[in-house]
Amino acid sequence: MATIQLEIVSPDRVVYAADIDMLIARSTGGEIGILPKHIPLVTGLQPHAMRIHVDGGTEQLFAVAGGFMEVTPEKITVLATAAEEPDEIDINRAQRAYDRAQERLKRLREGGAEDGGAAIDEARATLALKRAVARLQATKTPVKA
Repeated sequence: MATIQLEIVSPDRVVYAADIDMLIARSTGGEIGILPKHIPLVTGLQPHAMRIHVDGGTEQLFAVAGGFMEVTPEKITVLATAAEEPDEIDINRAQRAYDRAQERLKRLREGGAEDGGAAIDEARATLALKRAVARLQATKTPVKA
């Protein structure tokens, strides 16, 4: 089977570099699957658990906190604001971040403030929630609501 080169880069290191069979990522336009010889593409990425298929079906997960992805027929480059392998993730810390974000969103929505600061706070809490969910999903940990 044909492969395509994948490189996941965060600001401080190359997180992953290998030839893969397929990548499934959540772009700003929705979920997208990338196979070898894909048409050129540049897209933003949402926080999510990126799925990498290697060796004819084995799936690896990486938590990606957002960023950009460039695709050429031969290579996929992911420029992530943060990216982690599952074994690098502290599950208890990710669960606490999830709980904090949920609580913050609940307080903001109950408060009903209409000022611009509340909207920014809600956007930040929503993004923190998405990052925490991505980290938990990458470790295959059920999210405790």
